[in-house]
Amino acid sequence: MEGSKEFAKEFMFRHNIPTAAYKSFTKNNLEEGYDFLETLKPPYVLKADGLAAGKGVLILNDIEEAKTELKEMLANEKFGDASSKVVIEEFLDGIELSCFVLTDGTSYVNLPNAKDYKRIGEGDVGLNTGGMGAVSPVPFANEEFMAKIEERVIKPTINGLKKDNIPYVGFIFIGLIKVNGEPKVIEYNCRMGDPETEVVIPRLKSDFLDLLIAAGKKELHTKTVEFINESACTVMLVSGGYPEDYKKGKEIIGAEKVTDSIVFHAGTIIKNNKVVTNGGRVIAVTSYGANFKEALKQSYKSINGICFEGMNFRKDIGFDL
Repeated sequence: MEGSKEFAKEFMFRHNIPTAAYKSFTKNNLEEGYDFLETLKPPYVLKADGLAAGKGVLILNDIEEAKTELKEMLANEKFGDASSKVVIEEFLDGIELSCFVLTDGTSYVNLPNAKDYKRIGEGDVGLNTGGMGAVSPVPFANEEFMAKIEERVIKPTINGLKKDNIPYVGFIFIGLIKVNGEPKVIEYNCRMGDPETEVVIPRLKSDFLDLLIAAGKKELHTKTVEFINESACTVMLVSGGYPEDYKKGKEIIGAEKVTDSIVFHAGTIIKNNKVVTNGGRVIAVTSYGANFKEALKQSYKSINGICFEGMNFRKDIGFDL
């Protein structure tokens, strides 16, 4: 479901789950790939079929550049084995969100929805990252829209797994896009996702461990999930240079003094009794608020008390809501 874009697409088409039109290609039918690109309107979406650390998706406006990149991916193994097969997709124009489902293979429960911000630059420009921040709940996902997702996406996904004899127990992360008021699926992940987890779990009122045990015992049908009404928002502090080259070992000052937010350590390590950076995405700062604006305000206030050399973060999380 997550490890092969082609498998996921075939699954969606088989079970009438709304998604973008697509075709997949290998180096053996590269010319057909060029021809298929000619039938699409820009921008052109190229996805490495396998896992490429979140970097295997290209969105290009120029047809010639799209053809060059297709050749780079297929013939020249730009993303290694991950791009030995490439899925070319119709571009969907809309606003994205993610839904999270926990299933025991028969029943399921819905967790809070969220929206994350992947690109390094403000206004959603620049290189893709593992995620620069997230918001939950998503303000535009009203009851009517969530009901559409439930009927057209979540139920057919769980039923499709059963029909295909796939015994799936665990999380399904459904990446969606709202196009003209209708939900379409971009991708599935077989996990909770990061930094979405840092806003989804803090909004759970129900006992999380209790839900996991129920899933393991196939007793999810006996559970209901409660969320807190407050919004939760997270902002990721990253190393200078990330998502490209960055330096590690920079001392982090002030994180331990934050009291009005939750500080999630990601790329950190203790060295010589000091907390230092040890990754690209270093710390996620999550806060609660009456709405997403209030929650973000608190996260940014807490971030003012944290510093390390080269520290970078997006100051516009939630800008498009």
